[in-house]
Formats: sequence, C-alpha cells, structure tokens
Amino acid sequence: MGEKEFHDKTTVFSFFFSILVVWAHSYNGELFLGKTPQGKTVLEIESVFGDRIGQIAVPGFFLLSAYLFYRNFGWNKLFPKWRSRLQSVLLPYFLWNGIYYLGYVIGSRLPLISKAMGKGKIPVAPDIFFDALLNYRYLHTFWYMKQLILMIMLAPLFYLFLKQIWSGLLFLTLIFFWIWTARDVFPHLNEDAMFYYSSGAFLALHGRQLEKPAGRKRFLAGIILTGIALGNLYLTNQYFLPGTTVAYRLLMILGLWLLAGDKLPFGVRPWMACNFFLYAVHFAVIRLINKSFALVLPPVFVVSLLLYLLMPAVVVGVSYGLSLILRQWAPGLWRALNGGR
Repeated sequence: MGEKEFHDKTTVFSFFFSILVVWAHSYNGELFLGKTPQGKTVLEIESVFGDRIGQIAVPGFFLLSAYLFYRNFGWNKLFPKWRSRLQSVLLPYFLWNGIYYLGYVIGSRLPLISKAMGKGKIPVAPDIFFDALLNYRYLHTFWYMKQLILMIMLAPLFYLFLKQIWSGLLFLTLIFFWIWTARDVFPHLNEDAMFYYSSGAFLALHGRQLEKPAGRKRFLAGIILTGIALGNLYLTNQYFLPGTTVAYRLLMILGLWLLAGDKLPFGVRPWMACNFFLYAVHFAVIRLINKSFALVLPPVFVVSLLLYLLMPAVVVGVSYGLSLILRQWAPGLWRALNGGR
C-alpha cells in the first residue's frame, strides 16, 4: 500500500467513525415519543447503531491517532510530533471549548434557545470560563480530546515500554488486566483510552504489515478477527465483562481494516476530509435538530426513527457547508478550528 492509499484509507475510516459518533449521540425515541412502548422500541433499534456498532468509533480515533503519531517514530521525532499536535490537537481543544461556553452563555439568555437548552442561565465568571476551557464542561464529547492530549504528553513514557515487542506486550497486558479488574489505577487517565492508544502505538512500531497490499491471507485474518470480536460482543451482552468490551472494540476495528481493500472504489470525497470539524460541531447540530423537530413534527414512530437514520447525512451536510463558508471567508479561523488539517 502506497502513502496515498494509506492516508486515503485512514481518512475514510475516520469518516466512518464520525458517522458512528453521530448515531451514538442522536437518540431521540424518548424525546419524540416519551416513555411509551413505541419510544422504547425506537431506542432499542437506535441502540444497535449507536451502541453496539457505535462502540468502536472513539476507540478507532484513539487507534488511528496513536498509529499516525508513532508511525516512523524515534526520539528525534518527538519534538516535531509534539509541535504539530499543538496546532492539530491542543489549540482547537481550547478554541472549541471556549466557543461552546460562549454559545451556552448567549443561548441561555435567549428565551426560545434557553428553553431548548434546559440548563438555565449560564454564569459569566473567570473560574467557570477556565474550567470550561480545561475540562470541556459545555462540550462533553471532547473528553476524547482531553484524553488524547494526556496520551500525547505521555508519549515518551509509552515509547520506553512499547519500542520492544515483549515489553510492549507486557505493558498492554497490564493495562488490560487493570481494565478487567475494574481498578482505577490512574486518577486522570481513562484505562480504556490508554489501552486503545497504546495498541495503536504498538501496531505502528511493530505491526506495519497492516499496510501491506491486500491479499487472501490478510482477508482471512480480517474474517478471523471480526469473528472473535463478535464473540466478545456476545460475552459483553451476556455478562457485562469490561475486558470483553475493549477486546470487541479493538478486534473489530482491526478486522475491518484488514477486510477493507487498499484502493477504495469511490475514492475520498471532499466532505469526508473534515472529520475533526464534524466531530466538533456534531453535538450542537444534533441537539438543535432533534429538539426543534420534536416541537414541529408529529410524535410518530416512523418519523423518529427516520430522523435518527438520516442524522449522519444531515450533520455531514451542515458541517461541510459550514467548512466551505469558513474556508472562503475566514481561512485563518478555519485552519485554527480544524487543527490545520
């Protein structure tokens, strides 16, 4: 697989994960139908997309982010990698947290929007502002970004363990053990996130065969990994085991990567390439659409479910439209909000 094919594939997978994230946050059964049997049925159907399938979305982002960070990594690459992540991760993290806080402050003072938000009047104070910037108080989906920042800061420590195969496998085994036993070992780190990120780093350092041209062996390996992943999903649904949950997510992502061809028949479309921007705006767009439509559309089973299924297309259209406007009229702001991508 050439460089272009590899980067095109990572773009398409990021777009796929973004679609799953949209479904994970678009539940609307109770909003449209209340706590009724129909509302419960809608939620059960939506959970297939948003929960079972959607479980792999954020782990997929961690895997891809780590793989790209540690691809061709060495000690001499650490500071250049850190510098690039200042623009692509840290700056947009603060910018988007600040924008959402400002949006909530303004929206909470406008009668109709405040009613839809349901959070009362958001206070304006320096401590609340800095708390919003640091701890994503008004952009809850950015918990992923904060964890990613922490992982990037710890990159040298991870590399010490992961640069050798056996020490890396031992490191991953220890994290998996902590997850399995549900121990809160690291107070500020999410153990699941650390496992996915470390797995992506390990694969970048020792598993570059994932980038080899597609063939029968790779396709067979993809089928096997997908089958094992589904087995872990069954165990998770039956026994709620934390270890089988992370195993399902990791193995399913790897299985799908191996099953996917190197040259995608439809190519990479422009609206697939602004996934970070889509991730940042999707929650606000979903809330606005769901709550607005619930006020004007009839409380019908089909309407609720159809809106849910179409939500990814709506969010992609809105985010891509906004990106075109920003690129045209505020290119500097666009680059900052999209992390220079």
